[in-house]
This record gives sequence, C-alpha cells and structure tokens, in this order.
Amino acid sequence: MTYAPRITDESVISRWMGIELKAINRGIAKERKQLSALLDEAEPSSITKTGEPYKFRKEIITGLGEKLPRDMHRRLKLPVLFYCTPDVPGSCWCSDIAAFETLQILGEINPLRTLEGGKFWVSRAIVFAILRKYPTAFQIVLGP
Repeated sequence: MTYAPRITDESVISRWMGIELKAINRGIAKERKQLSALLDEAEPSSITKTGEPYKFRKEIITGLGEKLPRDMHRRLKLPVLFYCTPDVPGSCWCSDIAAFETLQILGEINPLRTLEGGKFWVSRAIVFAILRKYPTAFQIVLGP
C-alpha cells in the first residue's frame, strides 16, 4: 500500500513554494527593452510573463535618459532584474553588466565594486532603495 506524501515532507513544501514563487513572479517583464527604444515610445511599456502590459513610468525613463551617456541608452535593457534567493538572505544579484555600469554612473553602487563570476551582488536594503528611487525600471525576481 502506498501513501500520499505528508504535507510536512520537504518535497511537498518545495513543490508548493515553487508554485507560489511562479505566482509572485508573474508580474516580471518577459521582454526587456533598450532604454533608447523606451525613450522613443510615447507610453513606454513591455509585456509581463503572463502577457499583461508592463508600463514604465515615463518620468523615470526620461530621467535615466538624461543622466546616462548616449552609448548606455542602447546597452541598458529595462527593467533591470535583481535575483533574490533563499540561500543568500541579505543580498540580491544581477548579471547585467550594463546595469552594473549604470548603477555606478548614477552613484547607487560604489565605483570600486567589482563583478564576481559575471554577477554583482547588492544588499537587499540597497536594492529596495533603488526600487523606490527608480520604480518600474528595476524588478526583483524571487526564487532559486
């Protein structure tokens, strides 16, 4: 006789957490666009993973366009995605080199910071401050 797994079994909890994380992350932009393209749009937008419109705040896009050098306009893709995983509870990582350089230009991260293994790590507190300062231009992806 076989028994169904108990709700407290690790496999059940892991599966349930995966389902919940997918639901949380469904608002993440599926299509990341160059800043230059977004600057040309009257109403800058993209599409989420579920096919819903993802609208950028025009004043944030315009502000980034004014603060960043022209060559960065074509290199930077928005929204920038920070990844948070449960195995590193106090930090998030990003593997976008243009985002790394952008945050240094904007003064949001130290210019002495370096990439490690193609990623840069930022404390969650700093990431949340960046999200508040540049809403819609940055997103957090949760999960492993």
